[in-house]
Amino acid sequence: MAYELTEQKKIGLGLIGFGIVFTFLGVVLFFDRGLLALSNIFCLTGVALLLGWRSTWNLFTNRANYKGSASFLLGLFFLFVRWPIVGIILQIYGCIALFGGFWPSVKVFLYQIPVLGWIIQYPVLLLDRLRGSS
Repeated sequence: MAYELTEQKKIGLGLIGFGIVFTFLGVVLFFDRGLLALSNIFCLTGVALLLGWRSTWNLFTNRANYKGSASFLLGLFFLFVRWPIVGIILQIYGCIALFGGFWPSVKVFLYQIPVLGWIIQYPVLLLDRLRGSS
């Protein structure tokens, strides 16, 4: 495997997974503030454990990432002052701006998971096969 998964990184991935589940539940349950706040805590802690504390701090305080960091923190603020829809929209934009450079690495990691990797790659392989036959 190309990436080494230590116990700390496994816990970080688990916390990010819990954060995604709690975000989904918070949105489905009419933007429940408690679930959305809990999902933010899980996601931030998971990212910190996955990347490391110093790397996470550098990610949020890097000059190139100020727009994403400000958007994410402003979304968190709106979540706490009872504007969850605006907060979620700002946080989604902030996450895309902050973690946009990680997508190629995430894609490679997901392709290496036995069953999930095949499910993710199947539409791409099907499109390549259809293009090749025409």
